[in-house]
Amino acid sequence: MSSIQLYTSLLALIHLHSALPPASARIPSTLDGPFEPVTVPFDASAQRSAVDLPDTDYRVQRRVRGFLPEQISVSLSATHDSIWISWITGEYQIGYNVTPLNPKSVASVVRYGKLRYPLTHEAKGTALVYNQLYPFQGLQNYTSGIIHHVRLQGLKPSTLYYYRCGDPSIPAMSKIKHFRTMPLSGPRSYPNRIAVVGDLGLTYNTTATVRHLTRNGPDLILLVGDVSYANMYLTNGTGSDCYSCTFPLSPIHETFQPRWDYWGRFMQHLISKVPIMVIEGNHEIEEQCGNQTFVAYSSRFAFPSEECKSSSAFYYSFNAGGVHFVMLGAYIAYDKSAKQYKWLERDLANLDRTITPWLVAAWHPPWYSTYKAHYREVECMRVAMEDLLYFYGVDIVFNGHIHAYERSNRVYNYSLDPCGPVHITVGDGGNREKMAVEHADEPGNCPEPLTTPDPYMGGFCATNFTFGPAEGKFCWDHQPEYSAFRESSFGHGILEVKNETWALWTWYRNLDSYDDVGDQIYIVRQPDLCPIHQNVLVVMI
Repeated sequence: MSSIQLYTSLLALIHLHSALPPASARIPSTLDGPFEPVTVPFDASAQRSAVDLPDTDYRVQRRVRGFLPEQISVSLSATHDSIWISWITGEYQIGYNVTPLNPKSVASVVRYGKLRYPLTHEAKGTALVYNQLYPFQGLQNYTSGIIHHVRLQGLKPSTLYYYRCGDPSIPAMSKIKHFRTMPLSGPRSYPNRIAVVGDLGLTYNTTATVRHLTRNGPDLILLVGDVSYANMYLTNGTGSDCYSCTFPLSPIHETFQPRWDYWGRFMQHLISKVPIMVIEGNHEIEEQCGNQTFVAYSSRFAFPSEECKSSSAFYYSFNAGGVHFVMLGAYIAYDKSAKQYKWLERDLANLDRTITPWLVAAWHPPWYSTYKAHYREVECMRVAMEDLLYFYGVDIVFNGHIHAYERSNRVYNYSLDPCGPVHITVGDGGNREKMAVEHADEPGNCPEPLTTPDPYMGGFCATNFTFGPAEGKFCWDHQPEYSAFRESSFGHGILEVKNETWALWTWYRNLDSYDDVGDQIYIVRQPDLCPIHQNVLVVMI
C-alpha cells in the first residue's frame, strides 16, 4: 500500500469513528433492534385540534404593493448545480366574476451571485396563472396572482448565493435574499440537517412547529403532503375541522384558495432561503370544473420533473449530497403498468450507491401505521410497490397523513426484516383536523375492512392477515411488533446523515423546549448484510 493510499484509509477511518456515537451516549441504533413496541400515553394537555390563523393575522396578509414579489420560495433541482426560485406577483381574485391576470405582463427574472453586490448573473423563467372554478350557483371562483418559476443553473456545491427576483423593467424586484446549494453528491458529503414535516396547515400549532423547525437550522425541508388545508373551507371562507360533517350538502368539495396565499406568505421567511421539497397529499386533490385536480399544488411549486425524467409533479427524484430521494404519488396510478412505476424502476436501476449510498423514499399516506385513522388505507400501493423498494434497498421511508408520530422497526411485508426500511410517520405538523389518538389494535377500534380504502384511489387489497400474530384477523390485538414507537403529539423531525452507513433521526415535540427530544435513534445501513441491487435494467433511451 502506498503512503497516499494509507493516508486516505486513515482519513476514512477517522471520519467513520468521528460520526459514530461515543461509548457514553445512550442513543440507540437500529443495530440494537428490533425494539419492543412503545406507546407514549396521550398527554391531555396537548390540543387534539388546532385553530387556523385568521386572515386578519399580519403574518398572512399581503405586505407588498403592485407587482412586487411575494410568497418567495426555493426548491431543489435533481442535482446540486441547479435551484428553482418561485414567487407570486399581483393579487388573486375571488368572486362570482373573476378576470385572470395576463402572465406575460410581468417578466420572470432572477439576478444572483456569490456576492451581495453586485449580483452578476441573471436567469429568466416562465409564468402562469391558475383558476379554481366551480360550475354551481352560489360558489365563488378564484384566479391566482402570476406565479413565476425560474431555474438557476451552473451553481457550485455547498455555496451561499444571494438573489433578487421579480421584473427589473417595472421595476419590481424583491429585497436581496439568499440560499445555500446542496453538497456535491458523494459518500462523505451530506447536508447537515434535513427537516421532515407533514400535514402542516396554517394553525397556531403550525406556527409552533415552524418556529421549532427553524431553530434547528435545517439545510433542506421535506413536506410529505397536505400543505394549506384550503379544502377545509367553503368558497365563502367558512371553515370547519370536519368538512364532511359540517357541509354534507355541498355539491362539490369546495376550497377557499386564498388559504394557499396565506400559507405562502407565512412560510416565506423560511422557504425563501431553505429549499423545500413537497409531495402531494389528499388535501391537495381539490376537485373543480372539468374534473381537474391538484391544480394549486401543481402550479405553485417547482419540481425537478424534467431533470429527473419523470415529467410529472406527482413523482420525482433528486439528490442532496450522498442521499437520493424518491418522492412518490399515492393519488396517481402506481401499479406495474403505470408510468410512475416504470419511471421508478428506471430511476432506481440507474442509481449509483457508491455516490449516493442513502436511498430515502417519501409519499403521503403510510403503509405501516397502527392508528385507527386511515388504517391500511393504501394497501394496494404497498402491494404494488413494496417489492421494488425492498429490492433496491430503500433505507428510510417518510410519510404523513396520520396526525401523530410513529416509527417502525425495520420491516418488510409486515414482518421484521433487518434489510427492510425504517418507516417514519410525521403527519403531526399542526393542521386544524383532530390529532389521531386511537389505535387499531385497541379493543373496539379495528375498522371493517371494506371501509378502509381511500375512495379517491379505489381498489381493495387490505384483507385479513394470512401469517404472523394477527393471522386470520384484520388488526392485531396488541401493538404490532413492527411498530417501535408511537405518540400523539404535534412536532417535526430532523435527519442528520453522518456518513455512508450512520444517520441520526430525531423527533421533536412542540410541547417541549427546543432542546428536548421526543424520539431519537441512529439508523444504520448494513450493505454487507443487505446487498444493494443496481444497474439490473437496460434502460432504453
